Amino acid sequence: MLLGVNIDHIAVLREARKVADPDPLDALAICKRAGADQITIHLREDRRHMHDSDARNIITLSSLPVNLECAIAPSMIDIACRLRPHRVTLVPEKREEVTTEGGLAVTGEQPRLKEAIKRLHQEEIEVSLFIDPTLDAVRASLTLGVEWIEFHTGKYANIYAMLYSNLAKTHHSIPELELSRKILKQMLDDELRNLRLLSCDAMELRLKVAAGHGLNYNNVNDIVAIETIEELNIGQSIVARSVYTGLEQAILDMKAKMIR
Repeated sequence: MLLGVNIDHIAVLREARKVADPDPLDALAICKRAGADQITIHLREDRRHMHDSDARNIITLSSLPVNLECAIAPSMIDIACRLRPHRVTLVPEKREEVTTEGGLAVTGEQPRLKEAIKRLHQEEIEVSLFIDPTLDAVRASLTLGVEWIEFHTGKYANIYAMLYSNLAKTHHSIPELELSRKILKQMLDDELRNLRLLSCDAMELRLKVAAGHGLNYNNVNDIVAIETIEELNIGQSIVARSVYTGLEQAILDMKAKMIR
C-alpha cells in the first residue's frame, strides 16, 4: 500500500508565528528516506498554510511524486497547470472550515469539474476527485474520466473515535453505555463494509482508489485491510507524532502499520 505524506501541518506550525521555520521543503528528503511514496500538499485559496512559493519549490525539487490538492476555482487550476505536479486532487473548500469537511459534490459540479479536468489532462496531469464514499459519487467520477478517486474517511474516523473514547471512559458494565457501544460498533462495521464494497466497485470500473482524512495510528489498520484501496494520504497524525519522535520515525511507524 502506498503512503502519501501530507506536509501541510508543517506549514501550519510555521504560520502560527508567521516566521520562516519550519520550512516544509526540508521535509522532502526525510519523507523519501523514511519510505514515503508521495508528497501531498493542499494549496488552499486563502493560503492559510501552504504558499504559492511552497508549492512551486516542492513540486520543482521533490524526488517523490507530488499530489497537489486544490479547489476547482479557475485561478487554482491555472496554478496547477503552470506547476504541473504528478497529480492534482480536486477538493471542496469552505473558507470557514478548519479542515476539509466532506467530498466534492461531483453530481452537482459537472460543468466546472469537466472544464478543470480537461485543462489538467491537457497538461498531462493525472486527476483524482476527493469524494464521499457513495455509489453515485463513484459513478459520477467515472463519467468525468479521472484516473483516481480518494474516499473521504472522516465519517469512519469520527465513529471510531466515538466508539473507543466511550470504551476508554469506564470499564464498568452500564446498560446505556453498552447499548451505545453496540450501536457505534455496528455503525463502524457498516462504514467499513461500505468502503470495502465501493472500492471494489471502483476497481472494477478501472478507477484507482485512495483514501484519507482523519486516519491515524489507531484507526488505520481496518482501512489497510481493504486491499482494493491502493493509497492512503495522511498528514496531521504523522506530523503530530513527529513532535515527539521526529518526522522520519513517525513515517516509519505509519509505514509499519500499512504492511499487508
